[in-house]
Amino acid sequence: MASSSVDVKMLHKKYIEERDKRLHNGNRDFIDPIGYFPDFDRDPWAIERITRDAITEEVDVVMTGAGLAAELAAAHLHDAGVTNIRFIDEAGDFGGVWYWNRYPGIRCDIESYIYLPLLEEVGTMPREKYSSGKEILEHARAIARHYDFYSKAIFQTKITGATWDEASDRWHITTNRGDVIKTRFMIGTSGYLHRPKFPNVPGIMDFRGRIFHPSRWDFSYTGGDSDGDLVKLKGKRVGLIGTGATGIQIMPHLAKYAYRTYLFQRTPAAVDVRNNRPTDVAWFKSQIPGWHVERMDNFHAAVSGEPIERDLVDDCWTRAAGRLFKSTAGGVNSNDPADAIEALQRYDYELMQSLRDRVDKVVKDRKTADSLKAWYNLFCKRPLYSDDYIECFNEPSVRLIDTDGRGVERFTKTGIVANGQHYDLDCVIMASGFQVGAYEPKTATYPIRGRTGQTLADKWAGGVRSVHGLWTHGFPNFQVVGTILQAGVSFNYMWLARQHAIQAAAMISRALREDVASIEVTQDAEDRWAQTMQSKAQDRTHFEEECTPGYFNNEGNSSSPTLFMQTYGGGAFEYFDILRRWRESDYQNDTVVKRAAQSRKSALEPA
Repeated sequence: MASSSVDVKMLHKKYIEERDKRLHNGNRDFIDPIGYFPDFDRDPWAIERITRDAITEEVDVVMTGAGLAAELAAAHLHDAGVTNIRFIDEAGDFGGVWYWNRYPGIRCDIESYIYLPLLEEVGTMPREKYSSGKEILEHARAIARHYDFYSKAIFQTKITGATWDEASDRWHITTNRGDVIKTRFMIGTSGYLHRPKFPNVPGIMDFRGRIFHPSRWDFSYTGGDSDGDLVKLKGKRVGLIGTGATGIQIMPHLAKYAYRTYLFQRTPAAVDVRNNRPTDVAWFKSQIPGWHVERMDNFHAAVSGEPIERDLVDDCWTRAAGRLFKSTAGGVNSNDPADAIEALQRYDYELMQSLRDRVDKVVKDRKTADSLKAWYNLFCKRPLYSDDYIECFNEPSVRLIDTDGRGVERFTKTGIVANGQHYDLDCVIMASGFQVGAYEPKTATYPIRGRTGQTLADKWAGGVRSVHGLWTHGFPNFQVVGTILQAGVSFNYMWLARQHAIQAAAMISRALREDVASIEVTQDAEDRWAQTMQSKAQDRTHFEEECTPGYFNNEGNSSSPTLFMQTYGGGAFEYFDILRRWRESDYQNDTVVKRAAQSRKSALEPA
């Protein structure tokens, strides 16, 4: 059995007590800032408005976005010989989430050598083990230059609707620029964390100071750029709400420049050392072709507990997972699930205790240190890594306002009330994250109307219905890239998106070669996938019910399926194998395929 250095009963009791505080007292509902705050209707990074005439055209494929997932799909299409494509994006350039998010300190928490797509194809060598947001944006632009995607993109353009036209077997896409673009295939590449949210705190609209979300950072107010240097914050009193991946990256820069920085904390972050470092040039140049995909596969295997000969990434992610999944060590009966679960929980307790011990070693003030300790299981929230977040609480300008699970009480014209005390503020930064999803009613940004006239948002109002999370009945020639709902899941989003891109390129290129007018998955296929999802489901109910509220567990609301309960439970490798078999042959049992000759004939027949 594992070490007995932790008091299991005491820790379980403590975790439940901390969870209950947040369930009963926290601000768990959110508002959409779009429409409330004018900054969300403008692009802070667009130097000037692009002027152009409206476009009327027909293409083979439209990418509804220009982020990394869209570029991946387009690159695989390009390699399959499909080049008559169009990107449409509200942003002013390629990059997606990395275009919009340029806040100080922004950095990916997944190793650059496995997160950045198409490294071998484009020839990019990341400068560090963990890339900054600025470098990721540079790489997105490098991909676009490499494949000549700039000639195929229209930016600063919002899609206003996409409607399937049965007579022509085309998607008709309209935009706020008056464009009418007809396309044989449409690929949906809106990320599942793309729509910002604010906590619904009373009085938020009354605040007279500056307030913004990190995805719309105002450097004209703070000074500096994504590297920091926020010189205009000198003399300012700044409040930060949010202790997730974004908040912990912003905090050290606020601490360095603001006269006073208040972190309003509802739930402490569990933060391990990132240990970022420059790329070893000799090592990188010594890699043999195919190393990139091999390294991505190795990372996922390591964090999933699958056997590997060597941990190629060897970082906090893989080491933590490696420790957690040693459930058969120390005399554990591997044939007894209860024994294995008990061992996993003990390892989790020990790992989290090591993070709490680190806080004690770093933070000088005891009260502050105690308030920064996280009391929940590691994977209740996305694990966080930083080399300077915990350290910044030793700065004299920093004040931690721990609300003991309640959250802030209200805004006033001049600041925030928390724990019954008013804090005067000049600026509030809402690092409060994003709504989960892309095409459901709360997150859809335009109507996608399928063959029967039903919108995708309406169809998915009660939950996603699909085949593999990618295709859905009633919406021919439409595939999603980069989803996790009813699909495989990985902490490395780009690894998953790559497989979806491969699927889209294979299906679309075959259809174009074979003169196929439309491909639509059947209702029976959807039903079979729903049955497969159910048979493969991993019951996380008990684990998630004991977690502190967060977006992984619907903020503690168990009345609807949580994020991971909606993903394929058989593991990503098994899911990828299903995709491979489907595109090679199985799709014939799940789809209705209309040939172009049939389409032309039906169009000539009288109604």
